[in-house]
Amino acid sequence: MPTMNNSVFSQKIYSFLLGLYRWYLRTPERSLDEAYNAAFKIKELEDKHFNGNKIDPDSTMYSSNVMDYFQSDLKKQLKIARMRLTEFKGSRWFLNEANQQAANEAGVEYPELSLVLEKLKFIDQIISKYTIVEPEVNSLVVVDKPPKIKSDLITNPTPPTPIPKVVNNVPKKPQGKANSTGILPRSILSTITRLQVELDPNSEQDVVQNFRQTQRRTIISIRFILLLIIVPLLTHQLAKALVVGPLVEKFRGSEAVQIFLNAEMEEEALVELERFEERIKFENLISKAPPISAEEIEHHMQEKAGEIAEEFREESANAIKNVFSDIFSVVAFIWLLLVSKPSIAIIKEFFDNIVYGLSDSAKAFIIILFTDVFVGFHSPHGWEVILEGISRHWGLPANRDFIFLFIATFPVILDTIFKYWIFRYLNRISPSAVATYHNMNE
Repeated sequence: MPTMNNSVFSQKIYSFLLGLYRWYLRTPERSLDEAYNAAFKIKELEDKHFNGNKIDPDSTMYSSNVMDYFQSDLKKQLKIARMRLTEFKGSRWFLNEANQQAANEAGVEYPELSLVLEKLKFIDQIISKYTIVEPEVNSLVVVDKPPKIKSDLITNPTPPTPIPKVVNNVPKKPQGKANSTGILPRSILSTITRLQVELDPNSEQDVVQNFRQTQRRTIISIRFILLLIIVPLLTHQLAKALVVGPLVEKFRGSEAVQIFLNAEMEEEALVELERFEERIKFENLISKAPPISAEEIEHHMQEKAGEIAEEFREESANAIKNVFSDIFSVVAFIWLLLVSKPSIAIIKEFFDNIVYGLSDSAKAFIIILFTDVFVGFHSPHGWEVILEGISRHWGLPANRDFIFLFIATFPVILDTIFKYWIFRYLNRISPSAVATYHNMNE
């Protein structure tokens, strides 16, 4: 009877693994179908609501709320199509000839090449329409597009001084009649140009378009920052609860497993047990009760030792879970950076605009605050707390020699990098901020 049960169980496991392997082999076909369906839904929106034309955010056919609805649906389907295309390419790269032969043996048939090419061609036709409209795809257009002179002159009463371009660390002098020495002063020419812009009937459209691009860049940047924070944290918790946790509990379910991961945990447990014994004796003395016997003390000590052992067993298991869950978080963070290169370009432009918009005093204040926290006089205490917290998080012994060596070297290296950056970069683009920094730091 046990042999029959084992045979049935083995057949179930084999069927499950075979089904899982077939599902893996069908990944390219499944990914291509999902990408094709997403592109087909976009085509349906175009045919039904935009007369076969692309979904344009500047379209006057619908109100802004209706266009927001169409845009959100468009972004969703475009994201699905791109992700599934990436999955299609990656899965085809992993499926070599040996896997294709195994797929034929497992009864998995791939679609014909002509059908695959037809679907890919249709998907490319749909996605290529939105390389400019979709900010996540063509974000470099939003980032690298130079601001128009008209909108800049309208928003700023005084025209900004052009910043020289830097090529190979050598500033390149700006060219043009307005930047060269002429018969009339530069301010008079700028005033004439500003009047021409104000009298231009298309100036309002330029300002509105510039504002829309800025608003779109801000929304994408804030959303991407939240994703960089939420996705790793959520991945850590889900991996710890659903994947790493059950595996660790399964392998550490035996009673013979080691309770303490390092000597510091064992020393901490010993100190806690000694304090418990002293507390029992102290409470017995101050309560004026009959002297407690050695057997009762030993009984209480055994109960407390069991509680401490269970507590540190859970702490050790939690530390092991944190190690593997952090690996999942790092992988999710790197994957998010790899698939969001356009968003990285947008967020870089977003922070550049914020930094350049600060006054010299604000820039100097932020630099002093940052350097004092990480490389200042009180920074060693903060680094010590951080390193000890990381060691405890991973269940590692806090090596005092390593911590002191790290504190003696890393802040010094960081301080040198800050000073070099201020001398080489900040001193070139904002000399007044450097002068304010030196005045505030003295």
